[in-house]
Amino acid sequence: MANLERNNKILLDLVRQPGNNLCADCGVPEPDWASYTLGVFVCLNCSGMHRNLPAVSKVKSIRLDHWDDSLVEFMQERGNSAAKAIFEKCVPAFFYRPQQKDCVVLRDQWIRAKYERREFTEEDNYFLQAYNSDLFESTLWKKGKDNKQFLKRIFLLSRKDFTLRYFIKEDSKVPKAVISMKNLNAVFQPEKIGHAHGLQISYLEDERMRNLFVYHTNGQAVVSFFNAIRATRFAYLLKKHPTLRDNDLIPQITTLCLKEGYMEKTGPTQREPFKKRWFTLCSMNRKLLYFKSPLDATELGAVFIGTEDHGYSVSESSSRGMRGGRWHRGITFETPGRQFVFMCEQEQDQKEWMEAFRKVISQPMTPEDYANEANLRRGK
Repeated sequence: MANLERNNKILLDLVRQPGNNLCADCGVPEPDWASYTLGVFVCLNCSGMHRNLPAVSKVKSIRLDHWDDSLVEFMQERGNSAAKAIFEKCVPAFFYRPQQKDCVVLRDQWIRAKYERREFTEEDNYFLQAYNSDLFESTLWKKGKDNKQFLKRIFLLSRKDFTLRYFIKEDSKVPKAVISMKNLNAVFQPEKIGHAHGLQISYLEDERMRNLFVYHTNGQAVVSFFNAIRATRFAYLLKKHPTLRDNDLIPQITTLCLKEGYMEKTGPTQREPFKKRWFTLCSMNRKLLYFKSPLDATELGAVFIGTEDHGYSVSESSSRGMRGGRWHRGITFETPGRQFVFMCEQEQDQKEWMEAFRKVISQPMTPEDYANEANLRRGK
């Protein structure tokens, strides 16, 4: 009993030390599990993924389980910082490092890449060479543009001209689409797509946002494709901005939207009936996009969000005098040329949308933002 109490106290002291006080895999604070074969402290969620790698990692609770002296000594010798120096020795700048809120397939494949495949230990450069190759091919299931059916398609990433092509058949010589890396974004959307490995690829085509929805039944395949996209995007950004540092470019490779969901929208006179639309707000391009449904291939329209100094503002509003709206939590968004009125179903939705609008409005505009604003105005 004395040894048990002593060992638990040692582990609790260890987990409070810098490096150990965050989960080794997702960064969440106060991990209370540990892999006693790898020597890392992890959170409850990540410990579950370690259990799927019994040949590599074995886990115990640092509070509830019995720890032998030899295991505690190993944890003292190793710890998260020492393990990171081994298993994350050469993680490429473009490689996506998942956090607590990321989807399961991203976190699972990050753990497998580190400890099972040992991709970043410099023992085998096969994976790094694949991500950095001039051509990267992947077969994925893609949702049809006008129906819900997913069909097998061949995707080809090219560093030679910084494009993503996809083909209908394996022997097709002409691609169905050629997509530039300039405005391409990729983000996992398992709930929206209805598949645990669902990936959304978005890009500009004729000044309108176009979406591709894809998945692969194999988690490693789809995450490798995602990181290959990031590698190609990163190479494009390095060529476009040769003087910028990696840390300045990494946030631009792929971006999560600030807020997504349904709101009701009325027309320019505000006497038109409200219509339910799916909205996506992204801070990177400062645009509020709207679609008829979440899995639409092409946007119905876009609203640019500038700064307060340039006449943009957001405020709560009332639904009084509005026609046809079923929801009553209003948002008024002012632009130099028009007032937009949106309705949310719940107060929490209204609050989150308001916060997202204000976050974008508070960010200073870049020269590219001014160009996007001008293009949208010309388009109107």
